[in-house]
Amino acid sequence: MARMNRPAPVEVTYKNMIFLITHNRTNPTLNKFIEELKKYGITTIVRVCEATYDTLVEKEDIHVLDWTFDDGAPSSNQSVDDWLSLVKIKFYEEQGCCIAVHCVSGLGRAPVLVALALIKDGMKYEDVVQFIRQKRRGTFFFFFLWRAFNSKQLLYLEKYRPKIRLCFKDSDVHRNNC
Repeated sequence: MARMNRPAPVEVTYKNMIFLITHNRTNPTLNKFIEELKKYGITTIVRVCEATYDTLVEKEDIHVLDWTFDDGAPSSNQSVDDWLSLVKIKFYEEQGCCIAVHCVSGLGRAPVLVALALIKDGMKYEDVVQFIRQKRRGTFFFFFLWRAFNSKQLLYLEKYRPKIRLCFKDSDVHRNNC
């Protein structure tokens, strides 16, 4: 079986939110992955694809949330609600933290979740797509086909309307920033 050339992990930072979008790992590459997660101070990984590695990361105090959904498709409403709830809790309570999110290649499903958080925080759809595409370019092959999102996911993001905006504690003046 040919090995897929996957893009390197990328940090996406917007206001007080920091995400690490990466591809799926396997047990043989898990130690290197754990080192990388620790470098970013990650304590939570959201895995949106089939599990291909053991929960060894849990022994390193890194919690893995499995919110799997089909490749090329948008997430379920429940997963979106769970994701946005996690984002609000993590970035409100643990300022400066980073959430890792991955799918098989780190293109498509994982960037969609990050895009939803940015839209929820007030960024416009067009700006989100451009922002994430600048950060998360695929390999030469993926650059032309995906460029971080496919057409179904773009349509989903374009039509997405958050119920309410995310609110975070303003670290300078200790009040809510909405």
